Amino acid sequence: MSKIEYFFTDKNDGNLAYHVNDDKDNVDKNRKNLEEKYNIKIENLFYMNQVHGNNVELIDENSNRVIDSCDGIITASKNLTLMVMVADCIPILFMDRKKDVIAAVHAGRNSTFQKIAPLTVEKMIKNFSCKKEDIEVIMGPAINRCCYEVNEELKSIVENSFSKEFIFGNNIDLQGINKMLLNDIGVRNISISNTCTKCSGKPYFSYRVDKKCGRFAGLITIK
Repeated sequence: MSKIEYFFTDKNDGNLAYHVNDDKDNVDKNRKNLEEKYNIKIENLFYMNQVHGNNVELIDENSNRVIDSCDGIITASKNLTLMVMVADCIPILFMDRKKDVIAAVHAGRNSTFQKIAPLTVEKMIKNFSCKKEDIEVIMGPAINRCCYEVNEELKSIVENSFSKEFIFGNNIDLQGINKMLLNDIGVRNISISNTCTKCSGKPYFSYRVDKKCGRFAGLITIK
């Protein structure tokens, strides 16, 4: 059995996204600094052009380093580091330590509503014979229900598509919805960070706090 390593960066690691208002050289430098700190190889870093959808792609060492129009990537290849970039959306990492399969998923509101988390699990089962009871799920720091205020239309979508239990005043609980969707298909090994990117005071980028902010990331590798 291989070793699977994962981590979540924060503001101390700098902005890791090219699509925000930042100098490319600065992003390159921030990414390069991850190599030594987290023992990964930047040439083996795979990430997505995230579009708030539910497209999940299988990748290997021959895939493009940037996967277009995608919000989830899965691999069974060793030494490839999968990265999901966020600033309030939920970075979700999946792993099956028995089959050596990992995934990185961007679960914002739209992707959550489009059930990207269970879709990822289904692809892991279909393509790599994973078992749901062996799949471990980690939801990293993200905006929590304490701060995720939405309009009436979105509240009604949550009530009609999921349950009223995920509505708290004018706020919704994306983590709770994702957990329910995973539980519904038999995934039970789920850990959820209770660090809210907006109000915790911890060093994470938050789009709700600053629309010009950078992106932190969740990264996962089969060693």
